[in-house]
Amino acid sequence: MDDHIYMDYAATTALRKEVFAEMEPYFSENYGNPSSLYGFASESRNAIEISRDQVSKVLKCRRSEIFFTSGGTESNNMAIKGVALKGNNVGHMVTTATEHHANLNSFIQLNDLGWNTTVIGVNPDGTVDPHLVEDALRPETKLVSVMYVNNETGAVNDIEAISSIIKNSSKSSAENVLIHTDAVQAAGKLNLDVNKLGVDMLSISGHKIHAPKGIGILYVKKGTELSPLMTGGGQERSLRSGTENVPSIVGLGVAITLAERERLSQYSTMVGLQKKLIHGVKKIAPEGRLNGHFNSKVPWIVNFSFNGFQGEPLILGLDFKGILASSGSACSSASVEPSHVLMAMGLSRDEAVGSVRFSMGRETTENDVDRTIEALREVLNQLASMST
Repeated sequence: MDDHIYMDYAATTALRKEVFAEMEPYFSENYGNPSSLYGFASESRNAIEISRDQVSKVLKCRRSEIFFTSGGTESNNMAIKGVALKGNNVGHMVTTATEHHANLNSFIQLNDLGWNTTVIGVNPDGTVDPHLVEDALRPETKLVSVMYVNNETGAVNDIEAISSIIKNSSKSSAENVLIHTDAVQAAGKLNLDVNKLGVDMLSISGHKIHAPKGIGILYVKKGTELSPLMTGGGQERSLRSGTENVPSIVGLGVAITLAERERLSQYSTMVGLQKKLIHGVKKIAPEGRLNGHFNSKVPWIVNFSFNGFQGEPLILGLDFKGILASSGSACSSASVEPSHVLMAMGLSRDEAVGSVRFSMGRETTENDVDRTIEALREVLNQLASMST
């Protein structure tokens, strides 16, 4: 990537060489269709089950509870709409105002079909109060969906506390409520033990952890009933039909194993890089606002607002200087609308549109952070001089 510094790991990550090495044979050598009966196809079937086992070891669950999908968006849709389509009656769901659009738009679509959704607000640091989730429960509530780590700010929701409060609620309606968490930005960063988290469903996307794009998983706890969104040949135990993407499934299994193995050491490294980045940005731009609080977020993602500046010119200016960052969620960065996440946190429209998200990864160095800070200083000064 020439001399560019990549500070957008929350958008996507490069495929690790070790991951591709394991995937490669399944493109042109072991290319059999897993659904075929002959022996040659057994190589593909076995590879899928090995990957399923690798994922289940990270999530501390049964292999049969892992379903492969095309990514985080499909996994989230499967969880939310799968619950809605399973029953004959409409009902009620609970989510938060800072969810990914894959979730929020799913709820909007269900609302058009007669479902009701309570969207809970968040604290100024971007986290949700677990007790507000309990307060939102109704007798007809079927699902609570709360993201684990926010993709724009890195805010961490206490999924374990939310699950515990729901399961121990005095409300009789809480007994049969299913709990889903979007863990796309949590993979490789936080503990994904589904038993500890207390969730019934959990979504992961491969390309956030150095696996290929177009692959993800949905964990579905045994006994959880979902209606499939895709029907066909009955693959993935009829919950997700379609010929399996064997090379990418193999890659995801390897990538999540490596990410979990390196998780604690990476966390320690990122804490130091985050501290350096925040300190450096505050030094060159004292008026800059850190969106979220470093005590309630993952250190990989750092989001700043610069009042009086637009996010797009900042991003383009940084790009010109070789720094690749984002103005928010990659799925909405082409929009001129302010971030719904930042607005939900109480920022003004001007503050929300003047945001920059720096997200770091396993190859980020202290020198990368230093160069990012210097480039940001130059861009801020240039834009300020143009406006006077």
